[in-house]
Amino acid sequence: MPDVPGFAEGWGMSIVPCPYCDGFEVAGQHGGLVWSGPQSHNQVRLFHDWTDKLTLFADGHDIPPNIRSDLERRNTPVVEGRITEIARYGGHGATVKLDSGTDVAVDILFAHPRNKPSASLHESLGLATVDTPLGIVLKVDERRETSTPGIYAAGDLATPFLPSVTLASSQALGAMAGIFAQQSMLA
Repeated sequence: MPDVPGFAEGWGMSIVPCPYCDGFEVAGQHGGLVWSGPQSHNQVRLFHDWTDKLTLFADGHDIPPNIRSDLERRNTPVVEGRITEIARYGGHGATVKLDSGTDVAVDILFAHPRNKPSASLHESLGLATVDTPLGIVLKVDERRETSTPGIYAAGDLATPFLPSVTLASSQALGAMAGIFAQQSMLA
């Protein structure tokens, strides 16, 4: 989580990462999106399926001119400045406070903080990582094997394309890792 007062406290209620998981409850309401890099442009397009009123918070990032043109065409205002605090109000609602002194209220705030391992086990095992636009993940091959033979991984720690509780807990990737780990032990 970014070191912004109120961000961690609002996570899962007024700040959420996924419209598939949380968009239905706030469909048609005023959404906010914190820019986290070029992948956020795709999120803008996606969120417009849930609402016609979306505000993008640049949070101090430079947004390329071609993307700004597309945002303007989509009637998506860009609010400049760094986010200094997130204050909750009501169920999903949040007030985004900026270093310019501006406060912007939204009914839901979408954000995609960069992922990183929450423990250092991978470091102590010497496992290679990959830095992706969404954060740091373990490097695995198609069999889910890490850079250290015999060690397999699944879930968000080894899924660079879409961090998701559903995917992390799904049986498919975990089952693959388990099957290939067991097969690697056969004589």
